[in-house]
Amino acid sequence: MELRIFTEPQQGATYDALLAVARRAEETGFGAFFRSDHYLMMGSVSGEPGPTDAWTTLAGLARDTRSIRLGTLMTAATFRLPGPLAITVAQVDQMSGGRVELGIGTGWYDAEHSAYGIPFPALKERFDRLDEQLAVITGLWRTPPGETFAFTGRHYQVSDSPALPKPVQQPHPPILLGGMGAKRTPQLTARYADEFNLPFVSIDDTVTQFGRVRAACQEIGRSPDELTWSNALVLCCGKDDAEVARRAAAIGRDADELRENGLAGTPAEVVDKLGRYASVGSQRVYLQVLDLADLDHLDLVAAEVLPQL
Repeated sequence: MELRIFTEPQQGATYDALLAVARRAEETGFGAFFRSDHYLMMGSVSGEPGPTDAWTTLAGLARDTRSIRLGTLMTAATFRLPGPLAITVAQVDQMSGGRVELGIGTGWYDAEHSAYGIPFPALKERFDRLDEQLAVITGLWRTPPGETFAFTGRHYQVSDSPALPKPVQQPHPPILLGGMGAKRTPQLTARYADEFNLPFVSIDDTVTQFGRVRAACQEIGRSPDELTWSNALVLCCGKDDAEVARRAAAIGRDADELRENGLAGTPAEVVDKLGRYASVGSQRVYLQVLDLADLDHLDLVAAEVLPQL
């Protein structure tokens, strides 16, 4: 199983703080550094010094790191038009030497849209727009050099596009979709995704949703083995119970609750729970790191958990 680091900068983070986490993740052997794509804090935190844009951050990290993969869980389709997003991701892929991955979803946080003047359609329209966005983005990336791309949808129309620039990764950077939607999420995943991710769900829910996505793949004649299957879980690891409790308190959570609903405990407990997710088909776990100043947390997992995987 591969472990990746996943951050939530809308809760309060500077670029320098994110760079420090990304570099430590790179140095200690984690597979990737991912960040959320949100413009407003959640809960009782202040969110200071304010939001940072996901793709601006990743462009900086593309130049300030060397080997670690970089991506989003998940870019909100409501934030960006598909053509400009395809250009942005392709450019950051070039800047990184081919290390970028695009996690994308419908967007769900109404309050951040209101706070920054972003339209927030009803859920059905958001799924319709996501479907068309995926068609446009992948169509632009897959268009052979020298040819043009066109698309006529209800929400987006593209005509005579040179479909440039091209990403380094061919046919395109990996696309991640995810979530517990029962119908359209599995259908879109089967058609467009390279990876399917489930954030913050139980092993039982993982079994259920992985099954839906596998069935959707089989319905269109795609092998489910072509997908990477992953989870995202809150990380709270400590060398002993006292350290687990301290790290839980630092992020405003209860250690016992995190043991139940997240990835918490001593390294042995963390390895055991990762094994249970692996047993139902999860191949990759994104460790949600909420205390960005606690780089020793990453060191502990790298030293005591990664070697057992």
